[in-house]
Amino acid sequence: MTIDTCIFDAYGTLFDVTSAARLAAEEGNHPALAERWQKVAADWRERQLQYTWIRAITGEHADFWQVTSESLDYALEASGLEGENGLRDRLKELYVDLAAYPEAPAMLERLKDAGLATGILSNGSPEMLQSAAKSAGIGRLLDHVLSVESVGIYKPSSKVYDLVNRAFDCAKDDVLYVSSNGWDVAAAAGYGFRTAWVNRAGQPMDRLPWRPDHVLDDLTGVPELAGSI
Repeated sequence: MTIDTCIFDAYGTLFDVTSAARLAAEEGNHPALAERWQKVAADWRERQLQYTWIRAITGEHADFWQVTSESLDYALEASGLEGENGLRDRLKELYVDLAAYPEAPAMLERLKDAGLATGILSNGSPEMLQSAAKSAGIGRLLDHVLSVESVGIYKPSSKVYDLVNRAFDCAKDDVLYVSSNGWDVAAAAGYGFRTAWVNRAGQPMDRLPWRPDHVLDDLTGVPELAGSI
């Protein structure tokens, strides 16, 4: 079997989720953020994921923009920055237009030149995803941008991964699913996709029933990997 469809998680995989806090710190309008932006970014992301899991388990769905905002509120309070005038609004503005990882556009260009179908499968709301893809200049390189909002539950529900097969009319093992989230790529492997974990931080493998088929340092090697399977 060969790969004809490459699907990407968005946040943390194509888009740098730390860039909003980093850029806000670099702007210099909030000096207190300068020494704490890494903690803010880490807490923001950790709670964002945890809240999606809890909402999926309990059936209390809310869209990803609400989850992102609530997670930010926690992160700011955890760093003692909840009273910083204008900081919350600025961080949310920057999150809408997160920076893509530098290798992402060229990687997607290579996939399209090779004739592969490409798409995003994300917890993000449609509006968030369209804005991020547009600001990163990669919208034209994606055949579909798929959001969990169409099924009303977050990853790793199989209902989310089902969206790929419906949108692309493909078999599970025709798909290479790429994510920087170990839990996400493990669940996708259990679902039946071929998988690649982008392990930028050199983290240990998650102790889950499924493991990714491949581990990459960044997105650069995705086209070669897709062509070799």
